[in-house]
Amino acid sequence: MREMLRAGYNSHSGFGLNIFSDDELYSMQLATLEVLDTIGVGIRDEESQEILASIGCFVDKDKNAVRIPQYVVEDAIRTAPHSVMFAGRNPKNDYVLRENRVGFTNFGEGLMINDLYTGEYRKTVKADTGNAAKMVDYLNGIDIHERSVAAQDKPESSAPIHEVQACITNTSKHICQGCGDPSNLRRIYKVMCHIAGSEENFRARPIFSTNTCPISPLQLAPDSSMMIKESARLGIPITIISMALAGGTTPVTLVGTLVTHNAEVLASLVLHQATVKGAPFVYGSSTTIMDLKNTTSPVGCPELGMINAAVAKMAQFYNLPSWVAGG
Repeated sequence: MREMLRAGYNSHSGFGLNIFSDDELYSMQLATLEVLDTIGVGIRDEESQEILASIGCFVDKDKNAVRIPQYVVEDAIRTAPHSVMFAGRNPKNDYVLRENRVGFTNFGEGLMINDLYTGEYRKTVKADTGNAAKMVDYLNGIDIHERSVAAQDKPESSAPIHEVQACITNTSKHICQGCGDPSNLRRIYKVMCHIAGSEENFRARPIFSTNTCPISPLQLAPDSSMMIKESARLGIPITIISMALAGGTTPVTLVGTLVTHNAEVLASLVLHQATVKGAPFVYGSSTTIMDLKNTTSPVGCPELGMINAAVAKMAQFYNLPSWVAGG
């Protein structure tokens, strides 16, 4: 098992970056709780509405809006695990998200590639997915593999299954990727249980995890809410990756964006823990700003680094493992 470097450790022996004071973190928490309790989140999935109503949330079926009381949010934070195992097919590549330790993954999901042999700039195919996984397997600095590029030569509905097959046969590190819908997740789960030897083995050492993204501002689309519930039931770790855009889908101020982002992730956590208490959950982010001149989302801008350093600090405040984009 890999033992990661510490990050955000309270020490005066070196250089560090402290984004928030404890009081500021608490103020962010209070603002988030107010948003969830008074505004709530949009959830159209009927089963999710019923699950949330059963634990004390207020559901407006006409508006498909769910308001989440403070005590419900705090209960979900308490029941979520403080560490998550990202097992590798080879146990020496097991990686545990815990404390303030830092690991690294590759970026995903690319759609275009410069062909190394022809020089052509073209769409990615399944063979590229496998080759990227093989490269990640070789690189010691990368701890887990997120699907790097898409298999666009396969039908969109089944492409995630092809991508998992290409990855699992080319790396012994942990694999993470979105699945599109719960039916694909269930198919992938069966494959992973077979590779692990049994369902019990997979749940003890999950060699695969998934992710899903809320829609900013404050919406959990049916595909996302169903993925959240299904991952909890199957014991598959899930990372909730908000992709808010400051000045676009969220307030232009960074603190306003952080409150919106935090509300989206915590609402997802509430649904997740209401489905199965103690199921593995990761607080994620790929939130950045909108370039208002070019209407793009610059992932290399300084603000992305600032936002995601702040997000990691919020995850530490909740004692939740985090997965954030780097600038």
